[in-house]
Amino acid sequence: MTLTQLSAFVFVGRLGSVKAAAKALGVSEPAISQALGALRVHMGDPLVVRSGDRMTLTEGGRRLFSIAAQMVALGAEAESAVRTVRADRLHLVATGAIAEFVASSLTDVFGRRRAMETTCGEAVTEEIPLLLTSRVADVALGPRVTGERLTSQPVLRCRLLAVGSPTGSRDTWLVDPSIEDPASDVSHLLRRLRVPESRIRVFPSQAATWDAATAGDGIAPAIGHLATRHLRRGDLTVVETPATPVDLTWYATALDPTSRSPLAGTFLDFLSTPTATQLMHSPGAGVPRARFRPAVHVSIWSK
Repeated sequence: MTLTQLSAFVFVGRLGSVKAAAKALGVSEPAISQALGALRVHMGDPLVVRSGDRMTLTEGGRRLFSIAAQMVALGAEAESAVRTVRADRLHLVATGAIAEFVASSLTDVFGRRRAMETTCGEAVTEEIPLLLTSRVADVALGPRVTGERLTSQPVLRCRLLAVGSPTGSRDTWLVDPSIEDPASDVSHLLRRLRVPESRIRVFPSQAATWDAATAGDGIAPAIGHLATRHLRRGDLTVVETPATPVDLTWYATALDPTSRSPLAGTFLDFLSTPTATQLMHSPGAGVPRARFRPAVHVSIWSK
């Protein structure tokens, strides 16, 4: 029995599938299946079984789960203790448009300032508490998340709009993969509008939805300040709907101050600076030269 096997079990048990666990941990599905299979053999119990479209815990799995979660957390605490001494790496996860447009700009500039490695990846809202408490991630950006040992602080106010070509179709909604996250702003919007699945087309990114909307294929949700360039050019225009615009707040979530790493606290402080605010408002605009720091090493973690 290893921490790798226990981590696989805890993530599958909490998230309900091998695929979701693999995505959250940044490993392959076969790696999760292999680790889980080895733990099943060791314990002599299936631990998790399929029920409908989710994996659920057996009685033995339920008895093991809380103990395994504590062991995984202790393992993460041990690794964090060493990382805290080194203080040279930060993992950020983000949801939806933040992950697509903003996260890498923030970690890039933060890493350059401190001459350190920063990594970032995308997560769905349900994954965030487990990613943080297991210390797979140090900070998460997205909606407000609540949970034991977690704190969320607002970092930016924005608006969700519907946009489309001035002469394009209004019959089809063009959305990015965040529609698969039930807690995402896009999911909330389409539920409020009661849009049937037959009128929804999913694209690989929000930028791709805007391209399709520009071509007149339908209307797309958009964070207002991120779509400013398209709106100013006139290739997209704001489309009125009964549920938009929607006032939103982006939050930064981390472990509570007594549990988080010092570097996570430093990054939270960075998010309140004018430089970070500018990057969140205009991630493609860069920063003033006086605030730029040469890179030492920055890598992007894609889960």
